[in-house]
Amino acid sequence: MIQVFAFYLFAALVLTSGAMTIASRNPVHSVLWLIFAFFNAAGLMVLVGAEFIAMLLVIVYVGAVSVLFLFVVMMLDIDFAELRAGVSRYIWPGLTLAVALAAELVVTVQAWSVGPIALGRRVAPITPKPNIEAIGELLYSRYLYIFEAAGLVLLVAMIGAIVLTHRRRTGVKPQNIARQNARRPEEATRNVQVPVGQGVEL
Repeated sequence: MIQVFAFYLFAALVLTSGAMTIASRNPVHSVLWLIFAFFNAAGLMVLVGAEFIAMLLVIVYVGAVSVLFLFVVMMLDIDFAELRAGVSRYIWPGLTLAVALAAELVVTVQAWSVGPIALGRRVAPITPKPNIEAIGELLYSRYLYIFEAAGLVLLVAMIGAIVLTHRRRTGVKPQNIARQNARRPEEATRNVQVPVGQGVEL
């Protein structure tokens, strides 16, 4: 009974947070709602026994992708009013895509209710080994080179994010740490004898 209650709770929170991600006017709030949706989706994955996918949702999507979205939204000078002005052009393509995804979900649920799919007259074996251990053996044996290539792609993406944040901007005075460390105390402070009745010279 508690599993059913947890499922409907997580599902309702995922739908609510997904709707708030789209409906929020503040882009920072949208990213925070997206993070909340990922956490609840991870809870759903734990309920169905897919601990690896739940861990990926929390570590990769919440810890990396959503935080990167948040940094991009907060650091880049984006005119969101201009972006919202052109949303009406994408209503019909968005609705078409939503209907197509809903149809795929309906077909998937109906196919799942029929029974397991036999691949070449064989059904996937059910083993007592945890799915995280089984996926780890495949990643570091059969798919090792593909796994390393994915790591290189992520490395390139990380370098690109660093380059974006450290680009040269006009009107911004950068920090010179070497110059600050080389500054002597007599250059930083000045003793002034202020006469009575007069102000301080700036």
